[in-house]
Amino acid sequence: MHNLDPEPGPAGPDKRRRPPNPERRTIYRANNWHVEDGTATDGSGRPLHHNPVRRVFSAEYKLAILAEYDRCTEAGEKGAILRREGLYSSLITDWRRQHRQGLLKAAVGRADGGRGGPTYSETMKLRAEVARLRTKLAQAEAIIDVQGKVHALLEEISKSAAPEE
Repeated sequence: MHNLDPEPGPAGPDKRRRPPNPERRTIYRANNWHVEDGTATDGSGRPLHHNPVRRVFSAEYKLAILAEYDRCTEAGEKGAILRREGLYSSLITDWRRQHRQGLLKAAVGRADGGRGGPTYSETMKLRAEVARLRTKLAQAEAIIDVQGKVHALLEEISKSAAPEE
């Protein structure tokens, strides 16, 4: 049962060697591992991107992932989040730094540069300013009305004082 061949086999010098399989040798020497048919190799049928597309994450997404990542208490939870989202731990580190520096702020409404209109937060700021200016205008109109009445009263007093002279 022992192989007396001096050349060591895959399991050591004293173990029996398998005879080579010609089909297996052909498969492993093939130069066509991937058939270029223009689709992705994951079977999704999506077109194959020759130039990779860089992912861009919104501030809301970054903050949500950071919050979820920081809530993890069990062993392996953080790694599960990273695997689920397809992220690296270095991104979490970068996002934490951005958050500390105040670069990550969640927008209240649509993102800037949407369809050309103002964001929800800009609209709310403008509405608050309009309300403040309306209050100021009402005060100014009240002051002008009082000044008009004072002027009329002084004019009447001056007319009544003038004929006595």
